[in-house]
Amino acid sequence: MLIYAHRGASADFPELTLAAYEGAIAQGADGFECDLRITKDEVPVLWHNASMLERAGNDGLISEMTFAEVSRAYPQVLTLDAFLDFAIKSKKAILVETKHPVLSGNRVEELLVDALVEKNVLSKISVSIMSFSWSAIEKVKRLNPDIPTTLLLHKHTPWFQIKYSSAPAIGPEIDHLRAEPIRAKRIQELGRSLNVWTVDEDSDIKLCQRLGVDILITNKPAHAREVLRYP
Repeated sequence: MLIYAHRGASADFPELTLAAYEGAIAQGADGFECDLRITKDEVPVLWHNASMLERAGNDGLISEMTFAEVSRAYPQVLTLDAFLDFAIKSKKAILVETKHPVLSGNRVEELLVDALVEKNVLSKISVSIMSFSWSAIEKVKRLNPDIPTTLLLHKHTPWFQIKYSSAPAIGPEIDHLRAEPIRAKRIQELGRSLNVWTVDEDSDIKLCQRLGVDILITNKPAHAREVLRYP
C-alpha cells in the first residue's frame, strides 16, 4: 500500500505549500495529493476552498481574482507548473483533484491536461486526475484517454456511477469504508483500484491495509509509515 501526502504533510505544515510537500518527502511519502482551481486569468493554482478566507484571511474567491491578486494575498500559493516541476524533480507520484462545481466548468481539466502533456509528465511520474464530478472524469477521458483518473465518492454516490465510470481507480472516504468495509471488495470486483482519503487514525490505517487499499491518502505520512511498520 502506497502512502500519499494529503495536501502535503498538512498536519505539520501549511497545506498545499512547497513546505508541506518538502515535509512529505522528509516523512517518506510515496506521492503527493493536491487540489486544483483556476484564477480569473486562468492560472491553475493549488487551493481547496472556493474562497481564500480560511487560509489567507481574505474573503475573495479564487475564480474572481487574478493570479497576481491571489499571490499578494497568499505569497506561498503554488502554481500547477511549480508543483509539477517539484514532483518530477522529487520523483514523486501525484493525485490531482479538480474542484467542482465552478463557473468555469471543465476548463480546469483542459488546462491540467495541457500542462501534463506539455511537460510530458506521464513519462516521468505516476499521475491520476481525481474529481467528485462524474462528468469531469469523463471529460478527461475524452481529452486524453492515456491519463489515469480516480472517481471520488460522496457518501451517497450512486452505485451505477461507480460501475460505469471510466476511471480505473475509485476514491472512497475512510468513513464510508469504516462503516461498510464490503464496499472495498465490491469496488475491487469491478477491477478498480482503491485510493482512500483521508486516513490518519491508527485503526483506519490498519483497516486499509487489511482491505487491500492501493493508495492511502493521509495528512501524516510519517505516522502512517510507523503504524504500517514500513522501513
